[in-house]
Amino acid sequence: MQLALLELKNSYMNEEKGIQFSKDVHMSDIINKLPFRLTNAQRRVLEEIDNNMESDKPMNRLLQGDVGSGKTVIAMCAAYKAVKCGYQAAIMAPTAILATQHLENFKKIFDELDIRCELLISAMTKKKKTELLERLKNGEIDILIGTHALLQENVEFKNLGLVVTDEQHRFGVKQRTTIVEKGQNPDVLVMTATPIPRTLALILYGDLDISIIDELPPNRKKIDTFAVTKGMEDRINNFIKVQLKEGRQAYIVCPLVEENEELDLKSVEKLYEKCKTEIFPEYRVEYIHGKMKAKDKDDIMMKFKNKEIDILISTTVIEVGVDVPNANIMVIEDAQRFGLAQLHQLRGRVGRGEYKSYCILKYEGKGENVRKRMKVMCETNDGFIISEKDLELRGSGDFFGTMQHGLPEFKIANLFEDMNILKVAQETAIKIIDKDPKLEKEENARLKRLIRDKFTKRIEI
Repeated sequence: MQLALLELKNSYMNEEKGIQFSKDVHMSDIINKLPFRLTNAQRRVLEEIDNNMESDKPMNRLLQGDVGSGKTVIAMCAAYKAVKCGYQAAIMAPTAILATQHLENFKKIFDELDIRCELLISAMTKKKKTELLERLKNGEIDILIGTHALLQENVEFKNLGLVVTDEQHRFGVKQRTTIVEKGQNPDVLVMTATPIPRTLALILYGDLDISIIDELPPNRKKIDTFAVTKGMEDRINNFIKVQLKEGRQAYIVCPLVEENEELDLKSVEKLYEKCKTEIFPEYRVEYIHGKMKAKDKDDIMMKFKNKEIDILISTTVIEVGVDVPNANIMVIEDAQRFGLAQLHQLRGRVGRGEYKSYCILKYEGKGENVRKRMKVMCETNDGFIISEKDLELRGSGDFFGTMQHGLPEFKIANLFEDMNILKVAQETAIKIIDKDPKLEKEENARLKRLIRDKFTKRIEI
């Protein structure tokens, strides 16, 4: 696996030179215009990116930062540098609502700087899309933000210099490559809020350099987390009503039903009926799930954001980046069914405004492991600590869930317990590749065959 990843990295590195952005364009020009101060971690990461952009090697960097650590601002500063050096930037988000949210944030800063940002999502009218694509091709759009609609063939840039993909594990390597091919070796920044312990990230994303934002902005409020059993239901419901009376909003997340979307829908609809008719009849309750059309999901999220819905009942669809500052309660039903990293992602949906926020984990089961996991959630808000614990308590197979694009399951190795062997493997792989970059020597013939059989097909997923 290590050799396969290193080969992938080398194939990026050995391609023709990347873009060398000018040293005369300073990120500090935009940093000074921001309405808040950057944290030291953000400044450090920007310095790493700035150095990458000014070198003639293509940048391939993974930016890890906990929920709410301010990754979007990093993307803005990098995009600013690209545009001021005469290039265009593409920002790719996994959902239309997230792309729209990015556009709002970008416009607040860039409209004053005379940098033109536009949005491309599949819900646009044909006429509007044609007009937008024409302007993109002519270079009249500086920053294009969108969903995987950006990957379509008819999307042509005049001079693409920077590609940012948000929530990497939702886009496979293949999709990343498709957008990169729309420019002449543009720089690539991949962002994720799924914290992976650093050593593991270095090993799993061997084809990328890694930056980590490991501190939260000073205005982020700590979210109080409580783990409760079914007996507390009435108290919890009363507590939710008190918050709603004060004008807040709540999320209620349904449990995952064993890999069965039909049952998932039933559990959402059942809970929705119960909340709407029995528990919260005086409030506006809505539900959302993965089987809905993208447009319907976006409409409901928009209504929730605009305070037209009090309680949103959902499957885990809502775990990615949507900002609803007025929502301050997250209730997770059957929390024992979720991994810690996922619980942490879900919890990050609240605590985004000025209000004290709460996360309530309802769980069943008396097992030692369940109690340990609930305890971790109540004791820390640090995604990196949580991901370490998650790996330790659940093993690596489950841990990767959605992220294992093209990475095989290991039959014997446990990525957490066998980290030392993994490091040795990585060092050995580096030595082999240094001596024989394309694995052409006779002694490496078997290794080369193994990589071809095991990984090449997969890594293109």
